[in-house]
Amino acid sequence: MTGQTHLVTGASSGLGRASAIALARLGARVVLLVRDRSRGDEVRGTILRQGGSADVLQADLSSRASVRRAAAEVLGAHRRLDVLIHNAAIYTPRRTLTGEGLETMLATNHLGPFLLTALLRGALLAAKPSRVIVVTAPSTTRIDFDDIQGERRFGSLSRFGATKMANLMFTYELASRLAGSGVTANAVFPGVFKSGLMDAAPPLIRWLGGLRAASAEAAAEHIVQAATDPALADVSGVFFSGRRPARTAPDSLAVDLRERLWDLSEGLTGASIPHWAGD
Repeated sequence: MTGQTHLVTGASSGLGRASAIALARLGARVVLLVRDRSRGDEVRGTILRQGGSADVLQADLSSRASVRRAAAEVLGAHRRLDVLIHNAAIYTPRRTLTGEGLETMLATNHLGPFLLTALLRGALLAAKPSRVIVVTAPSTTRIDFDDIQGERRFGSLSRFGATKMANLMFTYELASRLAGSGVTANAVFPGVFKSGLMDAAPPLIRWLGGLRAASAEAAAEHIVQAATDPALADVSGVFFSGRRPARTAPDSLAVDLRERLWDLSEGLTGASIPHWAGD
């Protein structure tokens, strides 16, 4: 990975931290996109002590303005981006809104990655072959497009599941739109691992998750494989459960639903990712 630039969101702790450190060990220069600058600096220090290279970039994925500033900083420092890993996610037990009036989980887990990818599309194309990796789960939750922000009805677990379904739809549609461009897009479920993501979930959910939780370092191996394995250089539009390709729920594969989500996402972010049209 020497000479490559990899951006990891949510890199200050857990899976993101473990993935960033592992990628740096392989020689990549890692851009750590974090909400907490001090925690990001700690991860960067760890990477530097191990002989690696890393930059810290503070941003809040729930804020469109923050994502735009972060993308501008990335493009100012790096003309090429070899790997973009969407790892950051949030779970909220109650409906909350961002400062821009968007439901927080939708904004952070889906709209932020959508916007960041759109803004960094040129850098990904400049580095081709390059990869977009979306960390998600095999959600079966149906998205209520008429109430996508949960204004009429809000169940925290179902809304979180809907954002994970949105991740799947986004990945498949992105792969379709960038087919032939040299940029691939795949989704990865790294399994259940030790994380603070669901600390606010009901006790039973936390208990069940803890029964078979792996370490973040073990889970990160699946992310690193998707980002670096030469055998996957031309693989796109695939969901990996661990290291193996797996099929996801019918909704995630439905082109009409993917396009509907895409149109909504463009409207809410003001960004677009057109179909690849060649050089």
